[in-house]
Amino acid sequence: MRLSLVISVCVVAVISGKAFAQSQYESSTDFAKYAMKLRENALLKIEPKVIMSPTKTVFTGDGPRYMTGPSLMGRGAELSGGPGRYSWKLGIVTTIFWIGERPSGNNPVPNDRSSWDRNWYYSYGGYDSPDPGARRNFIPVNFVPRQNPFYVALPYNDVEGGRTKPEASQVIPWFKQAFVRDGQTVLKGRWIAIRHGSRICYAQWEDCGPFRTDHWQYVFGNERPRPNLNQGAGLDVSPAVRDYLGLGNKDATDWRFVEFREVPSSGPWAMYGGNNTFVLLRRQSNDRFARRLVLKTESND
Repeated sequence: MRLSLVISVCVVAVISGKAFAQSQYESSTDFAKYAMKLRENALLKIEPKVIMSPTKTVFTGDGPRYMTGPSLMGRGAELSGGPGRYSWKLGIVTTIFWIGERPSGNNPVPNDRSSWDRNWYYSYGGYDSPDPGARRNFIPVNFVPRQNPFYVALPYNDVEGGRTKPEASQVIPWFKQAFVRDGQTVLKGRWIAIRHGSRICYAQWEDCGPFRTDHWQYVFGNERPRPNLNQGAGLDVSPAVRDYLGLGNKDATDWRFVEFREVPSSGPWAMYGGNNTFVLLRRQSNDRFARRLVLKTESND
């Protein structure tokens, strides 16, 4: 079984010469890790045409949600409007990834870009080292990040080849409210809650993975993550999320989408980053205050 899996991965790997980097913990061997990276990049390029499966559609809130299994039954309260309307996805294998992962051995591709930002490393401000000794208060010790250090990746991208995918408007619950133009993602920056034990962390969706970019049935529906080289991993989280929740290199968490109004402003996820909703609102508030102060000064003159 393992031999057939490696052969399959190698066949796909021939298609592509490079890939988006993932965590160094994605495989027990360098070869499997390298093959995984090539496979993921190949998926980005040859992602199959989506065929809408004959699942039952439940229209709630601001968009459709696809029921692809029995576990959504009995969760009507969570799917109703208002806080908690998105249900928890339970026991998801979770791995760690970070901006600026260095190439090494058979892993020649640094993680310096995301699915939505070719200059992710520079947008962030540098290398988001996962080394606990190089971090303090959930950020790197040698610079203040220009983006939220609490970030995640989920295995779906709503854009391919510069165009919005045909199924996106039907499977993304908030698509209608967030859509601006064809080819512009409505997923980047979306907030999610991640739960581990008694702790809950909040982070923004900033990349796609692990392994796939087409599994909307899991991300927005009720399917489980599909088998992959990392024990069915379905969520990548940043070092800041890892540290806040006390995660191992590979661990199990629960997660769900949340509306911004549900995210506590007192957490460390509200402190940094030009892509951070909290930071943007503070800047707007400061700008309005400054304008009022200028107008008041001019009127007094």
